[in-house]
Parts: sequence; structure tokens; C-alpha cells
Amino acid sequence: MKRQVLGMVMAVVAGYGVAGEWIDQPATFWRDPEFQKAFMGSYGQRAEIEPRVTVVEKEVLEKVMKLMADEGGTGKAVALLEKSVKPAASAVFDFTLANIHFQEDRLTNAVALYRSAVEKFPTFQRAYKNLGLIHIRQGEYGAAVEPLTRCIELGVNDGLTYGLLGYAYTMGEQYVSAESAYRLALMFQPKTLDWKLGLCRALFKQQKFGEAIAMCEELQRAEPEKADYLLLQANAYLGLKQPMRAAEIYELLDLAGKTPVAALHTLGDIYINEGLLAQAADAYGRAFARDEKADAARQLRNVEILMSRAAYPAAEGLLRQVRERSGAEASEEVRKRLLKLEARLAAARDEAGEEQARILEELVKLDPLDGDAILLLGQYYAGRDLERAVFYYERAAGLERVEAEARLRHAQLLVKNGRYQESLPLLKRALELKPREDVQRYLEQVERAARRAG
Repeated sequence: MKRQVLGMVMAVVAGYGVAGEWIDQPATFWRDPEFQKAFMGSYGQRAEIEPRVTVVEKEVLEKVMKLMADEGGTGKAVALLEKSVKPAASAVFDFTLANIHFQEDRLTNAVALYRSAVEKFPTFQRAYKNLGLIHIRQGEYGAAVEPLTRCIELGVNDGLTYGLLGYAYTMGEQYVSAESAYRLALMFQPKTLDWKLGLCRALFKQQKFGEAIAMCEELQRAEPEKADYLLLQANAYLGLKQPMRAAEIYELLDLAGKTPVAALHTLGDIYINEGLLAQAADAYGRAFARDEKADAARQLRNVEILMSRAAYPAAEGLLRQVRERSGAEASEEVRKRLLKLEARLAAARDEAGEEQARILEELVKLDPLDGDAILLLGQYYAGRDLERAVFYYERAAGLERVEAEARLRHAQLLVKNGRYQESLPLLKRALELKPREDVQRYLEQVERAARRAG
């Protein structure tokens, strides 16, 4: 990309519309007779956009051309130009020295000299254009807009300038302006795929999904082997609320092994929303298998989604896959989430809940401050061992995040065992921490029951 931009810039210096062979060897243009003729003959011919040079200045420029054409003559050319760059001298010297700095990748120096050139000659069209190009090269997209726009005002009418202006607008999230610039670029360079892709993205960002899909189809015809166009088209179908069309594209790409991990997660989400739970689990599994970094946290989120849809066998298979791949290297957070999900699955398949209790106790050993696990243990023992259940509820009540819930469940356990009076302080504290209408009504009922019992 660096050499391509450089070649295009130097082609612009010579007045050509296409960089041609100079893209591969940017230094060779100084030896090209056609370039030398165009370079030396251009100044002053269009007085409104090209600065004039005196006879003496022209002689200096001819020396520069000869030095640049010689092997190792660049340093001497730079020294000669630096002597010639003076406030009263032609802007051509600043411009030519800027071009050499650009060729040598001294971009800061090049920018300063291009700015000097346009200060001396405010309608120096090519200096504005090259300044815009170098800002694009440096990733300074906001700064590129003004010089590129200015050179268009001064008469530049080519696909490169409009295309790069569209790119600068896109990077600045000005998508309406980017669309206009890319359309103009395609008028001059209708076969340039970069401009088509830029236009497609600008349309997508404006939620013009139908037009974006049509542009993706054009790109696919030009480069059928590239997956990016199909992925962009899939996103556009999602924007049009046609998720199964997007799913078809993801599956098609996956046959060739080109679906990114993130897209496979999206595919699983699509199947979830469509109620295709087995297909969702399969897509999630493929995502995890292909993910080199083994994002266990992301996959556990997928397990939770499957469990929320009561797809327990699928969730269990996916959870097993995460456990096996994570192994001893799993972080403490991942291990805790694994245990919680295993406990929930155990509860779903084991009416006695013994497996769930075992997992929860392991979890609490791993993290003694896990309020959710402590509460679940309290629930498990509530119907089996009153004292042990109370122990866990009181332990959970010492944790601020779950105190209100712990107090409420403790009170409900006492009420269930006819200990109304003991439950009242717990209910009042739960209400104080987290006011709820249903708990308020429950408190009033318990108060009445306590009076009757008393």
C-alpha cells in the first residue's frame, strides 16, 4: 500500500493520471524523458494553478533533475534545493523538495514543504493534492479533507482524489459525504474495487442495506474468492431483518472454512432466535473449535443462552467442550462460571439435587464470597436440614449484594416452619434494603399470622 500510494503521488507530480510502472520502482521516473519534459514544461503554462519559474530557477531545476537521475545523486539534489528554498523563490522549489522527502519517507519534512508551497502560491493545485495524499498516508484523515477538497475546487477531476476524499470522510464517520465522493470516484474509475467497497460501507453505515447488498454482488462478481464481500452482505441482510439469509451466507462460507469465529457466534444467535437450538449449539461448537485463543468466557455465555431456552443436552455438550479445552489453565472467573453452570444443569436433570449441592459446595470453597452459590445452598438445604439452611442464609446475609434476598429467603423458611415472630425482623430488613410491593404484602400477612399465633 505504501509503495502504491507513493507511485500514485509521483505520477500526479508528473501530471499523469496513472502511476504505471513507477509504482514498482518509484525512483526511475526521474530518468524518464517523458516525465522530465512534463515536469519542466508544466510550470507557468496554467498560471492560475501552477507557479511560474524564472530562467535561473529553471536552470536549477534542470540540475536537480540530472542529479536525481544519477545513482546516488539524491543527497546533492536535496542540498541544491535546500539552498534554493527561500521566501522570495518560486514555490516549485518547496514542492520539488517535498516530493523528494516523500520518496525518501521523510513525511514530516514533506508536509512542512507542501504547506510552504501553498502559502507562497495559494492556488498550487498539485501541492494541495499531494498534501492531502500524505495526510491519508499518515492516517490523519481529518487533516486530509481540506487539501483534497481545495484541489477539487481548483479543478482536479479524477477518481483518485475523489476516492481518497471518500476514504477520509469514511474514517471521520461522515458517511453521507463519503457516499457522494465515492460515487464521483466511480464515475472516473468504474473498475476500482476500493471505491466500490468504500461506497458499499458508506451505504451500510447509513442503513441503506438494499443498495449495499447490490454493491456487494458487484464486488463478488469481480472477486468471487474474497469472503469479506459475503460477510458484509450477510450483515446487510441482518440489517434488513432477514437473518436466515445471513445464516445461508455464513453456512456457505463455512463450507470453505472462511467464516470468522465472530460470525459463527452470530450464526448461533440467529438459530437461537429462530428456535433452532440444536443448530445453534452446533454453530457455537464450531466457533469454539476454530477459536485459536479459546475464548471460554464467550462460550460460557453461549451455554447460558442455551440453558435459558431449556436446551439442556445441547448446553451440557457445549459446557463439556469448554471444560475439556480450558483445563487447568482456566482463570478463576471461568472456573467459577463453569461450576455455576454445572450446578444449574445438575438441578435440571437431578430432582434430588445432590449433584448440584456438591458442585455448589465446591464453588463456595473456591470463592467463599460467592453470594449466589451460598444462597443456592441455602435453598437446597431448606427442605432437608433447617439448621444448615439457616447457616447458609445468615452467611449470605453478610454479603451486601445478596443481603436482601438472603433475609427474605431466611424469613420464608422460618414462616414455613411456623416461626412467624422470628421472621418479622428479617422481612423488615429485606424491605428496608430493597422495597418491593409483594414483600410488603407478605410482611403484612406474616404479621397477622403472628398476632393470631400469639
